[in-house]
Amino acid sequence: MAEIDVQTTEKEDGYEFRVTVREASSETRHRVTLNKSDYEDLVGGKASPEELVRESFRFLLEREPKESILGSFDLLVINRYFPEYRARIGERL
Repeated sequence: MAEIDVQTTEKEDGYEFRVTVREASSETRHRVTLNKSDYEDLVGGKASPEELVRESFRFLLEREPKESILGSFDLLVINRYFPEYRARIGERL
């Protein structure tokens, strides 16, 4: 199973995350942004922003290898590729 490390920087209107995914002997790095209002819409405060991002990466890793995950993206972009994301992520937290 992959190790997912999430480092957070809080911005005025949201968050920026530096995510490192380690699996076997390799790793990938990602920059993820999230607007505060989108965070509230997705989880309603029942999980921290870091937990949301970590679980979102688990969701992605169930569907694609870490090397296929974009290097930089807004968290809601996941829904464009996987339309079930928005409905499922709340259930997973």
